[in-house]
Amino acid sequence: MNTPSAAPAAAAAASHGFLSPTGVEIAFLLVGLVTFGAALVTVTTRQLVHAALWLVVTLGGLAVEYLLLTAEFIAWVQVLIYVGSVVVLLLFGLMLTKAPIGRSPDADSGNRWAALTVAVAAAAALVWVVVDAFRTTWIDLGGAASGSTEVTGASLFQNWVLPFEALSVLLLAALVGAIVLSRKAKADAAATTARTPATPDTRSEKEGVR
Repeated sequence: MNTPSAAPAAAAAASHGFLSPTGVEIAFLLVGLVTFGAALVTVTTRQLVHAALWLVVTLGGLAVEYLLLTAEFIAWVQVLIYVGSVVVLLLFGLMLTKAPIGRSPDADSGNRWAALTVAVAAAAALVWVVVDAFRTTWIDLGGAASGSTEVTGASLFQNWVLPFEALSVLLLAALVGAIVLSRKAKADAAATTARTPATPDTRSEKEGVR
């Protein structure tokens, strides 16, 4: 039995096929390609600052994708929390630990293939879960918003409040760790400078003898 809310979705699905996408679907695909490219550069570049800046592009692209999916609340949460807070926290961590600005050979890990295998497996599992969960669901991208801010906010801060707070504590611990590492590096540098004997100025000594 078809419900009244399913009628517009069925009509939208029948109005165009796979080979006749709408403008919103084309924009969604183009933004997705740009976001995917930025994500690849983020994990492959050897410059840590560039990786953080490309992460801004990646997270911003995801926010645009949410807007195209008529999920305005999630899009603004993506901008405010991830682009506006997480990336700033990463940049502060890079500055506090005095990360190199240029190319860093240490950023190239020897476990690249293992990381690539885990990333591909996680992506495949995520795609399979999403496709299986929304196999019969059709979102009319050209229609009105299908979800309200009240429902989305209640689901986020009631059902997912524990992971949300755990992530906040994890980010705070990362910031504190960056500060501790920075202070330790300064202390080691000061101790090394104190142990290094001063080099006498032989030229000045010779001039004094003369």
